[in-house]
Amino acid sequence: MSLLPAADLALLAASGVLGGLANALAGGGTLLTFPAFLAAGVPPVVANASNALAIWPAHAAAAWAERATLAPLLPGWRGRALLLALGGAAGAALLLASGDRAFLALVPPLLGLATLLFALRRRLAGLAGRWLASPAASFVLAVYGGYFGAGLGVMLLAWLGLVLPAGTPPATANALKNLLASLVTAAGILLLVLAGAIDWPAALACLLGAAAGGWLGGRLAGRLPARWVEAFVILAGGGLTLFYGWRIYC
Repeated sequence: MSLLPAADLALLAASGVLGGLANALAGGGTLLTFPAFLAAGVPPVVANASNALAIWPAHAAAAWAERATLAPLLPGWRGRALLLALGGAAGAALLLASGDRAFLALVPPLLGLATLLFALRRRLAGLAGRWLASPAASFVLAVYGGYFGAGLGVMLLAWLGLVLPAGTPPATANALKNLLASLVTAAGILLLVLAGAIDWPAALACLLGAAAGGWLGGRLAGRLPARWVEAFVILAGGGLTLFYGWRIYC
């Protein structure tokens, strides 16, 4: 793929910084990074695939850092992990099959859904109901993760709140969420890479920015109120939903 202009690469790097900072402090970084790929002129399907690649290392690094917490859980999670990986690959296949036009038409509702999930993430487990605990529901979550991905971590945490034993420490649930999110995303990315659906310079620019933003977020943790970041992400997600809805449908 042709190299984007320097200004567009700078935009992607800046969005990565904001996304990495948001993820480190509150979550919701994908709501800031994915629209930047569209704004840079990357085709919708490639934009989504490249964004998935750009944010994947953060989940993988978090899971690796928490490997001691995860080790006792892994033997009992192999079957579910395989189901989630298959769902991620199925979602990526659906993304490739849908094409730019169909996927672009879904961008506003997907952004809106992800923003709503982020805003309600603390209440989601209570609102979801017991159906989320089923294997079929976990596969559907993984398909969504492979297809779009924004809000996947929120969905997984809600699901884990139902399937993990009562009294499981929040840190353990979060570590498992990072592992499963990285697994779902990795399965989808592998298919997208093989299909040639990645804009590598764009993805690398965003990835480097996200790494810098994550480091900055770690430095600012405890100094910058998380609720400020949450409010910014929700406002940005809502505004981008309205913007792309007007641009695509009107």
